Amino acid sequence: MNPLHWLRTHRWAFAGIGVLVLWVALSATTAQFSLASLSGVATSASFLAVVALGQMFAVATGGGNVDLSIPGVVTLSAFATMILSGGTDMGLLRALPVVLAIGVVIGAVNAILILRLRIPAIIATLAVGYVLDTASLLANRRFTTFAISPALRTLATAHPAGVPAILLLALALAVAVAVLIGRTSYGRWLMATGQSATAADLAGVPVASVTATAFVFSGVLAAIDGALLSAHTGGAFLEMGRPYLLQSVGAVVVGGTLIFGGSATAFGTLLGSLLLVLIVTTMQIAGLPGGVQDMVQGAVIIAVLAAAGSGLSRRTA
Repeated sequence: MNPLHWLRTHRWAFAGIGVLVLWVALSATTAQFSLASLSGVATSASFLAVVALGQMFAVATGGGNVDLSIPGVVTLSAFATMILSGGTDMGLLRALPVVLAIGVVIGAVNAILILRLRIPAIIATLAVGYVLDTASLLANRRFTTFAISPALRTLATAHPAGVPAILLLALALAVAVAVLIGRTSYGRWLMATGQSATAADLAGVPVASVTATAFVFSGVLAAIDGALLSAHTGGAFLEMGRPYLLQSVGAVVVGGTLIFGGSATAFGTLLGSLLLVLIVTTMQIAGLPGGVQDMVQGAVIIAVLAAAGSGLSRRTA
């Protein structure tokens, strides 16, 4: 088989090659990059992968859909986890249903705005994100403890056999999402909706339900990530979800999911998350300021979108 053709039909491979190149380059050129550093990169990439897998569902529905409420969901869920759990495992049992409810409700609200009121997803979800920022500001006023549930801390920070537990969770989640997309009716409906909502509707696909479910998945995974982040960082703070506004979309498109919708890869999203974190790590080692790091990440995403817009990715979907 032609290697170039294989790469074109397995778009996730570009992210994998990028990860390998950066890993080798950092290991060979700097003493600051070690196995401990790699563990830190894997941990950061895993937190990104959780929200990116949710974003992937939204993007896969097509029509230029994205979920820009993710940062707000992450932040509000982190506050809810800290306030309601009170630093105990029993309190965590009380907090988790609320956190999951936040994800479901926000996903449902996004779906109603997009499907019922016909508001473009980028505007609807961004507006919802602003509302969530206000809710987080109010929650911040009630924030009085930095105690963390031991069980949640273990899940977010433990390293069984030297492997971050959060990485194992991200891998398990990626496998579950891959099975959902590739082996279930919902996955086939989701891809059909992303390729052509009109054709899918004529074929009997419940397009509205499929799209709404995708945004609910995005909200729930963002909420779960917020709970985990609160344990990892030792608390909650305003705008803690802000980095995921750009990176969640970036990890999805860099990992090989078509921004046009209709084709998605969970494994590629995981690799895309790792690649973006490695890019940031490289720039941090080089001493580049935060603004430059954002510019470089944006440039990488634009380059991938430009390649997709060439029409090549459409033909090989």
